[in-house]
Amino acid sequence: MIGRLSGILLQKNPPQMLLEVQGVGYEVDVPMSTFYDLPAPGQPVSLFTHLVVREDAHLLFGFLTEAERSLFRQLLKISGVGPRLALSVLSGLSVNDLADAVARQDSASLTRIPGVGKKTAERLLLELKEKLAPLTGVAPAAGGPATGTNEISHALAGLGYNDREASWAIKQLPAALSLEEGIRQALKLLSRME
Repeated sequence: MIGRLSGILLQKNPPQMLLEVQGVGYEVDVPMSTFYDLPAPGQPVSLFTHLVVREDAHLLFGFLTEAERSLFRQLLKISGVGPRLALSVLSGLSVNDLADAVARQDSASLTRIPGVGKKTAERLLLELKEKLAPLTGVAPAAGGPATGTNEISHALAGLGYNDREASWAIKQLPAALSLEEGIRQALKLLSRME
């Protein structure tokens, strides 16, 4: 497997780039998050890569960060998600934004990505909720203070907790927590009950 490439950037044609490595030109598909951060043609660049071998093609995908590549690989493990859709997800949301959307179980953020419908968004949220933070080493982005307990209650309901459990957990939380921290602490409390 080709895990990393370092060379000279020859061309940029979204979402693809041409990278020359010791006289060999590699066509590499990259998410837009990586594409925007690429240097000008003629400059050196290093990419973490993932090679997809199919019967009819060998496709090389590149990422500026290890977290993006790890998330790409995790997305490929989800039923119904191929390399193009995984690349689209990473082009639509940064690793931090996706971690935040998963923590909040926010399917609306995912359905704005081309190719991601409601069912696919719900499958992504379900499959990634336990795997995203340990995989990427990125905690969900911190948000502002929670405007109330409704958001936390809604998030807990989306994760399968009933109203009684959600209400109990919310009553245990200290005031002035961000939404993400409130959800995280409520989940810890609820996991101790089980």
